[in-house]
Amino acid sequence: MQARVKWVEGLTFLGESASGHQVLMDGSAGEKAPSPMEMVLMSVGGCSAIDVVSILQKGRNDVRDCEVKLSSQRRDEAPRTFTAINLHFIVSGKGLSDKVVERAVNLSAEKYCSVSLMLSQAATVTHSFEIRVVE
Repeated sequence: MQARVKWVEGLTFLGESASGHQVLMDGSAGEKAPSPMEMVLMSVGGCSAIDVVSILQKGRNDVRDCEVKLSSQRRDEAPRTFTAINLHFIVSGKGLSDKVVERAVNLSAEKYCSVSLMLSQAATVTHSFEIRVVE
């Protein structure tokens, strides 16, 4: 995997993935775009949400929506690495049980989400979930 990051102005940078997608990042407390650490936090949420939805769909579950609310703590001093991250999944669908959603979240956390597994080497990463029933 390859990517590049190009300075735009001030502390604003443009990242470009090998697949040609671009994203703006801002080192000025997120004035113009997400900061790199915000991008890392969103990346773990995206990676895990993709896993959870994919696992539920492969199990032929009627999943309609999935949102991940992320909270984190960071060190006060440099380097300001994450010390704790919680991913709270809000999964909506028809006929979803705690058992199938918990299984999907656990598989993502323990086996599939490379971002979460990598970050768990440096921070405590926890997961929780709730189910919203759709009629």
